[in-house]
Amino acid sequence: MNYQEAYKKLEQYGQLHVLKYYDTLATEEKQALLKQIDATDFSVLQTGESEASGESARGKITPLSAMELDEIEAHREEYKQIGLEAIRAGKVGAVLLAGGMGTRLGSDAPKGMYNIGLTRPMYIFERLIHNTMDVVKESGAYVPFFVMTSDKNHDVTVKFFDEHDYFGYPKNYITFFKQEMAPASDYDGKVFMEEKGKISTSPNGNGGWFVSMERCGVNDIVRSRGIEWLNVFSVDNVLQRIADPVFVGAVIAKDCAVGSKVVRKANPDEKVGVMCLEDGRPSIIEYYELTDELKSAQDEKGQPAYNFGVILNYLFREKDLEKIMDKNLPLHVVEKKIPCLDAEGNKVSPESPNGYKYEQLVLDMIHELDSCLPFEVVREKEFAPIKNKTGVDSVDTARELLRKNGVTL
Repeated sequence: MNYQEAYKKLEQYGQLHVLKYYDTLATEEKQALLKQIDATDFSVLQTGESEASGESARGKITPLSAMELDEIEAHREEYKQIGLEAIRAGKVGAVLLAGGMGTRLGSDAPKGMYNIGLTRPMYIFERLIHNTMDVVKESGAYVPFFVMTSDKNHDVTVKFFDEHDYFGYPKNYITFFKQEMAPASDYDGKVFMEEKGKISTSPNGNGGWFVSMERCGVNDIVRSRGIEWLNVFSVDNVLQRIADPVFVGAVIAKDCAVGSKVVRKANPDEKVGVMCLEDGRPSIIEYYELTDELKSAQDEKGQPAYNFGVILNYLFREKDLEKIMDKNLPLHVVEKKIPCLDAEGNKVSPESPNGYKYEQLVLDMIHELDSCLPFEVVREKEFAPIKNKTGVDSVDTARELLRKNGVTL
């Protein structure tokens, strides 16, 4: 893209301020900015206006029954054998969503590089690889591992894995790919500038992982290897089981397009999204969308009807994802504190929210599919999220849960 083409594109979206400092940039900086303008989808700023205005509305919410622990236990061996057979046949891959940084943990490094060890180094990435090795040992087969990074952390993440010899996992089974980025804007929809020659961007949300795999050519690997199922999981849960044979087998046995690991809510007000049906299709409703009526609703057993919280560990059937890949998922507009340049070109780090980031979420992918199996797991054995440095869902609480599960820190 040359300057004239960039000017025309920015003019179309009302973003000409992006070129304010163009003439002051070095040649390499000019080229980098033109390349970024060419790659940036400014249409999200327009698409997100209705979301920011609160114009979107949920459909009719009804309960979605989960496969509970007693039913899973009754069929454990059957499901395990189905899952192990799929893993041994190379039909199961793992996708680690690791595009974020450890900012809330007080770290400037990628979140997966955070050291949770006490007597020895133990990194979040290391724990996740170790968890995957449990299944490798059980099945006798390595699970292809795809790590989603972002522009913010790609190079340092790849280097970190290399420096630690991929934590004992075969290098040829691990593929890195970058998540798509979305521009960040002020409340008027004008994109922020991170530097005089760089637009402020952020990862486009956990719902963009499959499209990012496609655009990076990673899905060619998926197809060539005959992978039929993709276990997608977040970087911050250090206890989760990856490519869990029982989970895989249950989803296959029930012939569902997607499975979702869930835990019973600790209390009605716990801040987790819950599985449900929305207009008859599987969906997830966020905790802040749960009305008092929904919180008090009961199922046929007299239990809370919306009682199973998601832990961001899903098993997607790849062929179903292919069908929905070209659909435009809803945009979620999130108010954030966004470092940027002020009107005079000075860098500022706001102390309060100053604009929007635009994200696609995995819950909207699930809503596009025909069937979903919520699969209950024991919270204390599979849910140790690290979202904060202290307090609830923190490094300390995760360490305690790891200890209870026999992990030496």
